[in-house]
Amino acid sequence: MNTIPPVTGEKTDAPLLDEARADFITHHVAMNVASCSAARVPSVVRAHGCRVSADRRRVTLFVSVPRATALLADLRAGGAIAAVFTLPRTHETIQLKGAGANIAPLEHGDPAHIRAYVASLVEELCRVGYKESLVRAVMSSADEESVGLTFEPTAAFVQTPGPNAGSRLERKP
Repeated sequence: MNTIPPVTGEKTDAPLLDEARADFITHHVAMNVASCSAARVPSVVRAHGCRVSADRRRVTLFVSVPRATALLADLRAGGAIAAVFTLPRTHETIQLKGAGANIAPLEHGDPAHIRAYVASLVEELCRVGYKESLVRAVMSSADEESVGLTFEPTAAFVQTPGPNAGSRLERKP
């Protein structure tokens, strides 16, 4: 059951992410980020945290530099970005897309932000039956050199399995 239903209405200059969606994508969710090369070869990597700007217009995903080599090359070459955020216990999923991303070093508070995100995902996945040691092993990329990928979402979609999967989320007036 979707707790964040599709939104309809006229587009406004409001941010694509309302407060509920911004909160949803920042903790307890599994995050993957993707792009593709000019030859349309996909690149994908697990993100280990997300920060949303105060105005909710920009999203920053944190990725491991050594594990995101292809993704970073694709983004540097001007590739578009897509990210999915899935709550494991319900499979509720939102996908965000953007025209590209700015790659930048972590900001002052980002390492603490990453640690808090990893703790929230460990809690969530243990709640559904995974062993903590497995989740920490999967999220070990959070201990590697990381960068932030900042983009402005230009489209958002419900990807939760069910009748609304693939439906576009619109800006709330």
